[in-house]
Amino acid sequence: MTDQTMTYARYLALDDLLACQHPQSDCDDEMLFIVIHQTKELWLKQMIRELRLAKSQVQTDALVPGYKAMARVSRIQAVMTLSWDVLATMTPSDYTRFRDVLGPSSGFQSDQFRTVEYMLGLKDARFLAYQEDRPEARAAMAAALAAPSLWDDAIAAAARAGLAIPAEVLERDVTQPYEANAAVEAAFLEVYRHTDRYWELYQLAEKLVDLDDAMATWRHKHVLTVERVIGGKRGTGGTAGAAYLHSTLGKRAFPELWSLRTSL
Repeated sequence: MTDQTMTYARYLALDDLLACQHPQSDCDDEMLFIVIHQTKELWLKQMIRELRLAKSQVQTDALVPGYKAMARVSRIQAVMTLSWDVLATMTPSDYTRFRDVLGPSSGFQSDQFRTVEYMLGLKDARFLAYQEDRPEARAAMAAALAAPSLWDDAIAAAARAGLAIPAEVLERDVTQPYEANAAVEAAFLEVYRHTDRYWELYQLAEKLVDLDDAMATWRHKHVLTVERVIGGKRGTGGTAGAAYLHSTLGKRAFPELWSLRTSL
């Protein structure tokens, strides 16, 4: 039965949501900085939800329904990338006025971002150490680290479809970073060469490339924004700033889907 006393503010818990911003300085730009990053965390929460759904669908060979969740994640990534343009309206002088209040905090410590990376297949257990004071966040990260990634799920789906996937790939330690495999590339090359026979896998592969493409675009825009605001300075939390971000630009969650294109 519909609750006739429901209001827009109550439904969205607006009073709680709008009370979550706590600037540590009197600088107007700090509020923008907080809102941008809190918004990103909300979008990451939705991305994790959609990736869980997509993974469950791929695991049960419901590939076509899985396209929707993956497409939604790609669109969210695009919105997150555009938000860097809003943050870039903050000049270096603006940021300098309040940067010290961040102390050792850094986006590098985002548990949800690392959870998304783990779910895509970019595994690195070292990031768990940043959540020692947040057991629930650490547990969520650890669960994603220990579970097969979306790429592991896609490779297993390819094997079930009759493509030649080596046992060592299907039985690998999924807590470790995925390493590109020539046999996996050959299997998906077969998919791309015979799209009529493997249409659902082909479309799945392209949805995965969309995710990787969007992540790479997000990383690139992140680097440009950081360079625009702080140049080559070290980042907060002791990170190397733009130098570290540059080192991440080549990351690909689904490497064979990129390399096979050369052989087509």
